[in-house]
Amino acid sequence: MTPDELAALHEKCFDIPRPWSSSEFTELQRNAFVLTAPHGFLMGRVTADEAELLTLAVDPAALRQGTGRSLVEAFKTRAAQDGAVTAFLEVAADNAAAISLYNATGFSGAGIRRGYYRRPDGTGIDALVMRCELVPR
Repeated sequence: MTPDELAALHEKCFDIPRPWSSSEFTELQRNAFVLTAPHGFLMGRVTADEAELLTLAVDPAALRQGTGRSLVEAFKTRAAQDGAVTAFLEVAADNAAAISLYNATGFSGAGIRRGYYRRPDGTGIDALVMRCELVPR
């Protein structure tokens, strides 16, 4: 997918946090990888032995068909191949569907970032920090 296509799908999926622009995807791809599937994508990166799931977007018209789960599992495999032993992500604390997906794919709560995301009116939404061990220690 091109940065323009990534940004267009991201915009369909997110208003909080705000959707990322094509130029942001272009910049992020310098140090991150993108995994794609029909109707979705995931962007992640590995630094030393830690991976970060940066964003996951699945077209709202194609939800609950396994795309998100497949992308998360592919991310875990890719991150481990790239040397990561632990993966992290942040998810809006009120995004029950995403939290359920991440729990189902082996992530669990590791902390909270208070007011991490901003609504258009300026009020904050907490982010749940989640982690997953990729390689047994």
